[in-house]
Amino acid sequence: MYALKTLLNQYLRFIITAFGVSLCLLMMFFLFAIYHGVSEGTVRYIRENDADLWVLQRNAANLLRNTSILTTSYGNQISDVKGVNSIAPILFFTAMLILPDNAASVYLAGYDPQTGKGGPPEIIEGDTLSRDDQIILDYAFAAKYKMHIGDKLIVKDDTLVVAGLSGGTNMFVIQFAFITLSKARDMIGFPGIVSCYQVFLKPGADGDSVAEEIKSLSRNLTVFDRVTFLNNNIHEAETGVLPMLYVIGVLGGIVLTALLSLILSVYVLEQQKDYAIMKALGASDGFVSGIIIKQSLILAGSGLIIAVLLLEPMLKAIEKFSPTMSVHSSVNQVMIISVALLVIILLSSILPLFRQRRIYPIEVFR
Repeated sequence: MYALKTLLNQYLRFIITAFGVSLCLLMMFFLFAIYHGVSEGTVRYIRENDADLWVLQRNAANLLRNTSILTTSYGNQISDVKGVNSIAPILFFTAMLILPDNAASVYLAGYDPQTGKGGPPEIIEGDTLSRDDQIILDYAFAAKYKMHIGDKLIVKDDTLVVAGLSGGTNMFVIQFAFITLSKARDMIGFPGIVSCYQVFLKPGADGDSVAEEIKSLSRNLTVFDRVTFLNNNIHEAETGVLPMLYVIGVLGGIVLTALLSLILSVYVLEQQKDYAIMKALGASDGFVSGIIIKQSLILAGSGLIIAVLLLEPMLKAIEKFSPTMSVHSSVNQVMIISVALLVIILLSSILPLFRQRRIYPIEVFR
């Protein structure tokens, strides 16, 4: 194949270009992995919760950026609503943990360990809470700060023992930690408040009717069904740090397009006489143009193969270096980036093709 032969004539340039393409693709793969990890990790706590309804303070719509404060008196009223089977009060607040060699913020969730409702979606190591002096840390948070089961840390004026490590509680910029509801109220200094109520309905109960009746209890209450509340939090996550990943990904695509366009243009200039001879011998424009397209495909394809081979080792190294950085790759990501790469190949071929069309057969005699 002439296209491959011309590339291999400058094998060092070919290797450098292929690795350059792979680095751009690795950045795009990394951004996709970060996006998937953050979007899933941020809302997994809510996604895997089986509450039928979420009751929050009026004007609060999610847990990520909204503050909700309700009194315990609402709990009694909600429990008496027809169709309600049980409720689970939860208290959320941000707190600073004093670690043996450091200090770090966590998003504390106080819940009732007797019911387990509102607790971590998964216990990876250790056990659930059984006493007020215990705490469950996010697994990635514990790995980052080298915390283990049985270690002690200070929160405000309390010393808590790590009872377990949870999964699905890494929100990228901050991680969940779990304590008992009574300890959470004691720490915050207001024993009669919660952040929200999870409502579990009786079999056959109409969720919309129950929600409307709960809203009628007070103008200070707002109620969301499970799907709506999950979507609220997903929307909040997607309007936070995630749009920045799109921008960086687009910039990576632009850089890759410019790189391929520049390299292909250099090949056209170097092989100008060869193209002139081909045209003088009667080669069609499609044949000559096809050489440039094939060169672009070979360079991009080589970079893609290198990037795919390096992807998993790179993600494992990132997770080891920074455990709180949640990254997840998938076949779908590879397919999406492969399609994007085809678009980049076409765009990067425009300038080289334009240069090639300006080469005339008469240039053979120069």
